[in-house]
Amino acid sequence: MKRNLYTEDHEAFRGTVAAFLDREVVPYVDQWEEDHLVDRSMWKKAAKSGITGMAIPEEFGGGGVEDFRFEMVRSEEIARRGVGGATSGWGVSDGIVPGYLTALGTRAQKEKYLTGLASGEMIGAIAMTEPNAGSDLQAITTKAVRDGDDWVINGAKTFITNGIHSDFVIVVARTDHEAKPSQGTSLFIVEDGTPGFERGRKLKKLGMDAQDTAELSFSDVRVPADAVLGELNMGFIHLMVNLPTERMLIGSGTLAGARAALAWTSEYVFDRPAFGQTIGDFQNTRFELAELETRVDALEAFVDRCALALNAGELSAVDAAKAKYLGSDLEIEVVNRCLQLFGGYGYMLEYPIARAFKDTRIQAIFGGANEVMKELIGRDIAKRQAKR
Repeated sequence: MKRNLYTEDHEAFRGTVAAFLDREVVPYVDQWEEDHLVDRSMWKKAAKSGITGMAIPEEFGGGGVEDFRFEMVRSEEIARRGVGGATSGWGVSDGIVPGYLTALGTRAQKEKYLTGLASGEMIGAIAMTEPNAGSDLQAITTKAVRDGDDWVINGAKTFITNGIHSDFVIVVARTDHEAKPSQGTSLFIVEDGTPGFERGRKLKKLGMDAQDTAELSFSDVRVPADAVLGELNMGFIHLMVNLPTERMLIGSGTLAGARAALAWTSEYVFDRPAFGQTIGDFQNTRFELAELETRVDALEAFVDRCALALNAGELSAVDAAKAKYLGSDLEIEVVNRCLQLFGGYGYMLEYPIARAFKDTRIQAIFGGANEVMKELIGRDIAKRQAKR
């Protein structure tokens, strides 16, 4: 079935992304995975090539194009090459952080941070998750207390993407300790080098080895009043407004990953001989591929609709949760079943299916665990029924 999602502009961008990845990422990804860190120069090269900064307003050095389909094109080319771990930091610094700054930032904040992100001179992070508060954002304990004209932040965050390289971090902290967390949380911009702001371990993970992931700690970190991003005590609301985009980044990425896994596997099984024929000539192999491709096609139809709804400002948090939950569960299953068709070679990291097997498992966990996505969807169903 012909896919009508993209225009000539998207396909031209695809060519730019493909060339950049082949030149600046693919040759180095093995070393970056060993280092558990991407070379920082790659970020500047990406910005210069127009791979990042697309959605940042033109007045701050970006492309000024708010079209989620460009994110999807980039995800597809990344997935085809199996380099998601090396480029996953873009999803935060280029996909999530600019959205908060554009929607909530003061003029001075935008000029400083959006301009830095657009040029690749700055890398951003967002610090939500805590050691004892993962998907439950209302359980955070990091606190910010007013002291004269300043705020003093104390707490700890973990699993922070871009935690090592980040030049600034958007920190979620409690500011009204008497109110409910949903009514007493604020966002702060904390810059690298601020006294008391420390980076802990560079975390070693099951997959996404090249992804920069770290623990962060805040010990009497003093920031000025103009470090508040958005409205005071409205942080939880600000986070909820941006969640559809964040979860669509995951949902569309999982679609790209599942499609890539099917392509690698289809090529392999019809080339690999076994028992006088190819593996693809066996009915079981064809049935496996038929089932998985049909389900990925169905996911694509839903994700494409969600992307258009997001562009129109109509994507609900519930539908974004569906895309994230459905896509991540399916990608994990597709990669697992495709790996089996590779046999012993599927267990070798020189094959992209093996790297994908490691990297995809996190999709059902970050951005809100899939169990939380189901709860959000279930609550919406219950609410609709209550109105009958």
